[in-house]
Amino acid sequence: MTEENLVNQAYEAIELAAKTGKIKKGTNEVTKAVERGIAKLVLYAQDVNPAEVIMHLEPLCKEKETPCVKVPGREELGAAAGLNIPTSSVAVIQSGEAESLIKEIARSQKKSAEPQKNKEEKKE
Repeated sequence: MTEENLVNQAYEAIELAAKTGKIKKGTNEVTKAVERGIAKLVLYAQDVNPAEVIMHLEPLCKEKETPCVKVPGREELGAAAGLNIPTSSVAVIQSGEAESLIKEIARSQKKSAEPQKNKEEKKE
């Protein structure tokens, strides 16, 4: 799956979850959701300034084995979440009708992570 396809699927999952499930918006809410293990999918914008605001999300998601997708902009992320303002990050708490999309995103991320693991093991 290309990165553009992944981003589009992630936006679609957020839109569906916002309508039929439950989402958390903003870095503080998203961080709490991931730490508590209730986040099913996390999206964060790469145009956040300063970048330190969201830098912890990707490693935290990796640690908690939560699918995490970097998207290009806060404007689009806010719109996908049903907000009239930009947002730096969004987490799906209850997937609703986005369940299958979230599983597909998680599967594609695991596949892309496997070759990386094999490379790391060969280095050792």
